[in-house]
Amino acid sequence: MTEVNVADTLKEVRRALGDNLSVIAKKYGVKVKDISNANPNAPKVLKLNSTLLIPNKNKAVVTNNQVEKYNSAPGLHEVSAKETLWGISKKYNVSVEDLKKANPLLETEGLKIGQQINIPSDVSNTVAIADKPAENNSISTDVELYREVLPKETKYGISKEYGITVAELEKQNPSVKGKVPVGYLLKIRVSKEKADAIQAAKAANEIKEISTSSPEQIAENKTDIKTDSTYVRPNNHSDLINQLIENATQNIGVRYRSGGTTKAGFDCSGLMICTFNSFDIKLPRSSIEQSRVGVKVNAEEAQKGDLIFFKTNGRRQINHVGMVVEVADGEIKFVHSSTHGGVMISSTKEAYYERNFSQVNRILQ
Repeated sequence: MTEVNVADTLKEVRRALGDNLSVIAKKYGVKVKDISNANPNAPKVLKLNSTLLIPNKNKAVVTNNQVEKYNSAPGLHEVSAKETLWGISKKYNVSVEDLKKANPLLETEGLKIGQQINIPSDVSNTVAIADKPAENNSISTDVELYREVLPKETKYGISKEYGITVAELEKQNPSVKGKVPVGYLLKIRVSKEKADAIQAAKAANEIKEISTSSPEQIAENKTDIKTDSTYVRPNNHSDLINQLIENATQNIGVRYRSGGTTKAGFDCSGLMICTFNSFDIKLPRSSIEQSRVGVKVNAEEAQKGDLIFFKTNGRRQINHVGMVVEVADGEIKFVHSSTHGGVMISSTKEAYYERNFSQVNRILQ
């Protein structure tokens, strides 16, 4: 097929009030099928001001690969399900504030699935090629395993065992809400190679344990740390911390609601409860009670995943909490639910939070 200039062959239009694909196709003298082919990721129900690519009937036919290249041109990013401004800003190494400046409507309308947002030009070309998922044309060899949940096991621990995220585990087992019950059979889909490796590792561990330790010795050698009725295994928690941050920042834009612990609205401690509970880590209900959990650390030692506490509005005791998402050059950025703006990212460099800062607690030890 002859190579053509996509920019000459496609043009962008925004849907006006009352428009649908038939109306738009008739207006531009093209077929509905041609518009659908040029917009494979467009939602079935178009929203007002949705952006569509319209084929130019006087130009050569555009290939799907060319449409894909056009849609992924530097400077634009198409919003996928569950993406957040925070996540997009980290991907392109740009601040949330810069994204909002480049897209003024985000302040009032927020992110929408399928929406194309502008990425500031000086950073749009800095995303690593490795970020783009590699095409996999090989036939899937995934196998389905069943895993019985044992006492004190968590979704995070099980997902890590099989090399998947908690979100993937929940997606494969939609009936499991909150803490997974003991004895429940989880369905887990992994590659055949991964499944074979897991089974081989388990067999080797069982042989080793039988030959070296009695059941009583094995029980005595466990080194779980009990933190407010939650067992946290001492290990490298970086993966868990990143998932906690991703889980919390997915709620950016959700409104503040006193006593709220769901996406219908959060208060500050409710957001922490919801976030940690997704990984079977239980926290007490109020910010003052949460400030007594874990180990208190100096602000200079703050790390991602720590809880940060404040005494606001002239209070003498802690009444606000957030979770640290980034630490750099003495600045602590944290996600929290604010009474005036809902779930957002704030910084200890802001005068209000610098003035009312109280302490930092490490939950994952």
